[in-house]
Amino acid sequence: MENNQEKEELKIPEILPLLPVRDVVVYPYMIIPLFVGREISISAVDWALSNDRLIFLATQKDIADEDPAPDSIYTVGTVAMIMRMLKLPDGRVKILVQGLAKGQISEFVETKPFFSVRIERIVEATAVENTLETEALMRTIKEQLSKIISLGKVISSEVTVIVENMQDPGSLADLIASNIGLKVEEAQRLLETLDPIERLKKVNEYLSKEYELLAMQAKIQSAAKEEMGKTQREYFLREQLRAIQHELGEADARSEEMAELRKALEEAKMPATVEKEAFKQLGRLEQMHPDAAEANMLRTYLDWMVELPWSKSTKDSLDINRAKEILDEDHYYLEKIKERILEFLAVRKLKKKMKGPILCFVGPPGVGKTSLGKSIARAMGRKFVRISLGGVRDEAEIRGHRRTYVGALPGRIIQGLKQAGTNNPVFMMDEIDKIGADFRGDPSAALLEALDPEQNHAFSDHYINLPFNLTNVMFIATANQIDPVPSALRDRMEVINLSGYTEEEKLQIAKRYLIPRQISENGITDKIIVFSDEAIKTIISKYTREAGLRNLEREIGSICRKVARKVAEGKKKHVVINATSVAKYLGPPKFLREAEMEKNETGVATGLAWTPVGGEVLFVEATVMKGKGGLTLTGQLGDVMKESAQAALSYIRSKTAEFHLPDDFYANLDIHVHVPAGAIPKDGPSAGITMATALVSALTRVPVKREVAMTGEITLRGRVLPIGGLKEKMLAAIRAGITTIVIPKQNEKDIEEIPRHILKKVAVVTAETIDDVLKTALEKYPPVPPNGVKQAPARSKTAPRRVLAPPKGYAAGAKG
Repeated sequence: MENNQEKEELKIPEILPLLPVRDVVVYPYMIIPLFVGREISISAVDWALSNDRLIFLATQKDIADEDPAPDSIYTVGTVAMIMRMLKLPDGRVKILVQGLAKGQISEFVETKPFFSVRIERIVEATAVENTLETEALMRTIKEQLSKIISLGKVISSEVTVIVENMQDPGSLADLIASNIGLKVEEAQRLLETLDPIERLKKVNEYLSKEYELLAMQAKIQSAAKEEMGKTQREYFLREQLRAIQHELGEADARSEEMAELRKALEEAKMPATVEKEAFKQLGRLEQMHPDAAEANMLRTYLDWMVELPWSKSTKDSLDINRAKEILDEDHYYLEKIKERILEFLAVRKLKKKMKGPILCFVGPPGVGKTSLGKSIARAMGRKFVRISLGGVRDEAEIRGHRRTYVGALPGRIIQGLKQAGTNNPVFMMDEIDKIGADFRGDPSAALLEALDPEQNHAFSDHYINLPFNLTNVMFIATANQIDPVPSALRDRMEVINLSGYTEEEKLQIAKRYLIPRQISENGITDKIIVFSDEAIKTIISKYTREAGLRNLEREIGSICRKVARKVAEGKKKHVVINATSVAKYLGPPKFLREAEMEKNETGVATGLAWTPVGGEVLFVEATVMKGKGGLTLTGQLGDVMKESAQAALSYIRSKTAEFHLPDDFYANLDIHVHVPAGAIPKDGPSAGITMATALVSALTRVPVKREVAMTGEITLRGRVLPIGGLKEKMLAAIRAGITTIVIPKQNEKDIEEIPRHILKKVAVVTAETIDDVLKTALEKYPPVPPNGVKQAPARSKTAPRRVLAPPKGYAAGAKG
């Protein structure tokens, strides 16, 4: 009676804030902590605390819903009082609530900033005295609760004591329901049952079901323990699962799994030898105990066999004109590579079965080697797979691991084919020149089989251990340098060089690809920002010095970000980037053209060098001073460059008459040769004629033409030997403003491979001897001796050449 009087005296407002709860149903008189994290829920709690501390708790239908709508919340819930509140460091709120009475939502009054609902209180009918049936039902429920506790159900002793002393059927049903771990849907149905006796009957049903489940669990555990011996205790959990499946009638799940695997192997359309081995391994798996260690390994192996594209391939797009359009659309210029791909498609169109080419793109970073592979795949209608070999040191990365090892997997090639899902993708191997080798094997040697058209029709991976046909795969390798690639591997690939881009090519690429991409990535449009051609040329020449395009795209992106900020701040609506405004966005120029000297200088010659990132301009400075015949070489020169300087000086000493130098000039002079910048190591054979020109200019005081650059090795007889990297060196000369380049006569054949638009920018002079070099590089030839220096007798042009005996004090072998 006291309980009923308290319920009648409890005054509940008609409108209360609503707190949707996720995975729990709160009953009257239930005390429970809740964690509140959503803003709408925290606002409801704050409002309740600032008023009468009352709040309506209703469970949402989908616990994963972060923003529940009114129709996704149960209408029947519980009016609760917030007893305590604690703010947590992560922004959430922890509250302790006590259920007071049931209620039902009749209307959602507000949804912002929190749910405010109009509720109707639910008052349950209570009998003055419990009937005999009710007493029997309550006693049965209490006995059921004691039984499930004895079977291991965890319920606190305080709850057990309260249950024993409780006489109200409705409260007893609510207390037990809140402690036996019902599902949310079951607990909600129980809450919505208004008749206490009916609610008590449902609780009895749930207790009976829970008792049966616990009894079955105990039986399963007992059966599993009896079957296991001392050596099988680690399989305890698995045996439990098997016993559960047996009770549920699911013991044939493994046979169904084997049948599905057999069907998948049949549908994989493997070659006959491969299929025979696959079914042999499937038979072994069927005979094994499912918990055996080898069973898991075999199952994984068969999954790989099923998923490999043994017979799946894409149909090549053989429309050559369409392929050319795609290649031109994705990349500007690069005619040689495009021509090679179109040749392959033409042959493929005429011959249905042919081996895939194995190409190697060699060039500086940023010239588009990787993106070119993607474009080739798109043009041919094939899948594209890329792996990076940089830093790979383990041979198993290529061939895979033996299946006997724990965690074994196939190699990168087989993994890539599985990823592609076809047996004829465009397969790109990046950074093939950066493969390492150590005690685990040599990955480059493992690649020999994969990249050999005569062997890769039966490529064997250690994990699969069966031949896989790679002849349909189009392999494309990329490298910055070809020299580190082992000769045997290099011999298997068709090497195509990508030297770099001229200023005009960079201008066109920036306009067609880089600027639109950066404008899109930075959230602006071409109506907001416009780059003039002169601005792009300024960025290319004064803010980047590279063969590729990466730094150019970074600088363009930097300008776009700064413009995007001004647009976001409302300061600009349209910006035109011209040559004068580039410095405003990028700061002062980072690079200046050192070769653009104001006048021709004595003892300074311009050379050309090749580096892994493209060509570079190299300055050689020479000066003479009074001394005792010493030669000083500075600038971190390598042994080859030091020997070139010695050879150049020896040649000059043997030609004193031609250069109008006294025979003993060397005895009273010290010569210093320096190659800036001193902090950068330098070496290579192509600086010989540059050093000879600088030495002749310094000794004869005849200036070297500032617009002339040169490259080539020199011999003691004055011959000019050929060099490599001609296109890269010519591009570097053009970037530096050079107008005339002197190259060895034997490199004349390489000029045919230089694009015409590059040759239009620079005059190329071929030299067979150092005399040809000096005629082009010096202001005057033959050089006029400096004032006050005694001349050596000049040889008559008509007199026959003869070798003179060396004067005393001269080194043996000097020629006059």
